[in-house]
Amino acid sequence: MATSRGGAAVRRYIEQLPAELERTVLRGAARAGGKVLVDGAKERSISSDVDDAIVMKRRSEPGRITVTITVEKGWARSVANWLEYGTDPHFIAVDDSQRAGMSVGRVNKMTKDGSLVIGGQFVGSTVHHPGARPHPFLRPTLDIDGSKAVAEAQNFINAHVTRSGIIASAEPEDDA
Repeated sequence: MATSRGGAAVRRYIEQLPAELERTVLRGAARAGGKVLVDGAKERSISSDVDDAIVMKRRSEPGRITVTITVEKGWARSVANWLEYGTDPHFIAVDDSQRAGMSVGRVNKMTKDGSLVIGGQFVGSTVHHPGARPHPFLRPTLDIDGSKAVAEAQNFINAHVTRSGIIASAEPEDDA
């Protein structure tokens, strides 16, 4: 009768393999794919403020790794929303709570930024903004570069899972 040795060691190795792959290879693959999307979004954005604030966030839960491409909170995120979806026509006025009983002209003279001064000229108590057309950059990036991101993640996996074993690395080599 044939016998074999090392069965317990093989079973232990196979049992720990999913966790090892998740901890090393799959996290790196998610990052490699996400980097493609970050680069594409920065390429399509028409605002340097937004470009500088585009970030990738990676989250790991048991059995699930997610990558989110977003714009950091603050002014850049507001601009990003206006770019992505555009704005409707609207009126701009000095809020009564900010006027402290002053006229709009007086508020403008006291404020260096000039709430309703355009080109150094007082334009009135309200301004009608015609709205802005959208310049989407996040949604088209996913549509256009999604398959490239998946391919890049697959390339990372192929490079780190070989016949000789797992080449442990949680990050793409060329990532700064």
